[in-house]
Amino acid sequence: MPNKLVLASGSPRRKELLNQVNIPFSIRKHNFDETLIKTTNPEEKVKELALHKGRAVTIKANDEIILSADTVVSYRDEIFEKPKNKEEAFEMISKLSGDIHEVYSGVMIRSKTQEVLLVEQTKVEFWSLSDAEIETYISTEDPYDKAGSYGIQSIGAMFVKQIIGDYYNVVGLPVSRVVRELREFNISPKY
Repeated sequence: MPNKLVLASGSPRRKELLNQVNIPFSIRKHNFDETLIKTTNPEEKVKELALHKGRAVTIKANDEIILSADTVVSYRDEIFEKPKNKEEAFEMISKLSGDIHEVYSGVMIRSKTQEVLLVEQTKVEFWSLSDAEIETYISTEDPYDKAGSYGIQSIGAMFVKQIIGDYYNVVGLPVSRVVRELREFNISPKY
């Protein structure tokens, strides 16, 4: 009998990606205060956030597997989280314009007996953008619930010149790697 996956997140993108690969799951949101993580190292930050979010969700049955994740954008050692307003969104996208940045996702998968913590990094290069292009984009709703102020899976795709690494990692979950790790926890896609 396969185990049951519990996603410790309300992220619409993570839900969409798990649905895309036909992995059934339920949702049990974490109650971890993310502001407690103070590190400025992007790899360490996503590791710690995934770990604490996953441990903040109770495993209620022996066949439950918890999946937690966090994604940040990093540019020249500065972490870009979700923008608080138009000014922040403009500033972030202006910095990313014409250059390469990194996207890190930390993922934790845990059962009552084992835990796996992984980090995926993807490099993204933006075209050089005009202020007018950025202003037009930030006048939409798209940037405001996304790390780095852009959604690669939506309108923000027009900024991307190239990607080095896993596209889905930039969306919010390195789904092919997660599927392979979930097999070790007796969870597989349903065909």
